[in-house]
Parts: sequence; structure tokens; C-alpha cells
Amino acid sequence: MTTDPGGWVEYTVGDAPLVISAPHGGSLAPAFLPTRNCAGCITGGDDAIEELARRVATEFRTRTGRHAHVVINKLARSKLDPNREVLEGTGGNSVTVPIWEAYHAFLDTARSRVVRTHRRGLLLDLHGTVHPWPRLELGYVISAASLRQSDAALEASGAIGRSGIARLAADNEGHLSPATLLRGPTSLGAILARNGYAAVPSPDLPAPPEDELYYDGGYITDRHGSGRGGAVDAIQTEAWKTGVRDSPANLDRYAAALVSTAIEYLRVHYGWTP
Repeated sequence: MTTDPGGWVEYTVGDAPLVISAPHGGSLAPAFLPTRNCAGCITGGDDAIEELARRVATEFRTRTGRHAHVVINKLARSKLDPNREVLEGTGGNSVTVPIWEAYHAFLDTARSRVVRTHRRGLLLDLHGTVHPWPRLELGYVISAASLRQSDAALEASGAIGRSGIARLAADNEGHLSPATLLRGPTSLGAILARNGYAAVPSPDLPAPPEDELYYDGGYITDRHGSGRGGAVDAIQTEAWKTGVRDSPANLDRYAAALVSTAIEYLRVHYGWTP
């Protein structure tokens, strides 16, 4: 494991084509680091996401004998938000800019190592939502309105080419349609549902209902996914709390399901088996 100079960001080097990102699960809030204070700043963290990332890493190693790349922000969101651009993410505080930069540099390094070793790979950005409905929200940097389109209209819009899985879509052109990749039987949502966690988008819920909020992917998914080029795709996962993040036993179950899902997704879409 390596860290930034202050020890606020951890990077565990892996040897598998999987990168785990946990930007909002930290709890450290030292008084000598300034608090983010900007218009619209969200400072509440995602409960148990740091613990989830560590459980996922351990479960993945146990199941495969290989290591995922793991990047964890240990600071509370009141101090740093790596899932926002630098001004909002630091609140304009220059002292935390190097920490923000370290988080993204570690993700860049992880992605480069994945490409060098495996040619392609997947980044899962782990989050927790306060939304009450019991399903995971999967963010591909595709809006809810776009997901509500018909399969044909979604494909014609070209949204998949700007999404976090643009490279996966390009590699499957003429084979698997954008709608199939997003909500078909081998989509991340479909696999998660088979492993016990309903998700949107998926075959059972192809798009978020119009009266419900939906996280469609943030700065990390946009910056480090393949919509801007590159060969590592990125998907944001938002997990509700009750029955998922509210006890160690539930965290263990969810981590195991995420690992089972990641292994199947990597096998089906990236040709990787441990």
C-alpha cells in the first residue's frame, strides 16, 4: 500500500483488471485541515463505504487469489470530496488540493497498470445513497431521461459513446447494443439482481421512474471512465442503507455480491478469469 504524504489517501496496488474507488467513506476530520465551505457543497459522507471497499478487496482476494486496485479517501467529505472537480472538491482550500490531486493520480496509475497488464478493465466507484427505495443505482454518465428512451432512440442518441463504458460499447459494436449493455441480461444491473440486489438500470427496471431521483454518475466516473478515451470503463454504484450498509453482516453480504458480480462481469465482457 502507498499513500499521499499526509496519509489521507490509500492506494493498494492490484494485479487484476478491477479498480475499486471509495471517495466518500472517510471519517477523519482534523481541525488543521480547512472545512469545505462553498455554495452547494455537500459535506455528508456515505456511511460504511470505506469499510465496504476493504471488504470487497478482501473478498476478491479470497475468491480469486488476485488483488483489485483499491483507492480510498480517508478524509471526511467535509474536508475533501474527490468526486467533484477540484474547486468544489476542496472548497477552494489550497492546502487540500494536493490531496485531491493524489486521489486522482492514484486512479490514473491504477488504470495505467490495468491497461499495461490486461489491456482493458473496469473501475467501480462505490457510494451510498440516502434515497429510500431498495435498489442500487448504477451510474454510467447517462441521464435518467436518456435511459427512459426506447432502445432504438437510446442507441441513436449516441449517449453510450460519451458514457463511462464507451470503450466496452465500441468493442461490442455490431454484437451487443447499448441498451443490452446497460439493461440486458449481461448488464451489471442484471448480474447484481441475480446476486440478490435489485438495480436500475436492469432488465427488471430499465430506467428510473420519473418521480424518483437517480444518480447517473459523478466526476470520477466521467473523468476516469472511457467516455474521455482510454480502455478502462467506469460505473458508479449507489447502495441504499437499510439491509445493505446498516450492519457488519449486511456489509459482508453486499461485498460478497459485488465480488461475485464483478467476477462474472469481467469474465463476460473482458474475457478475464482469475
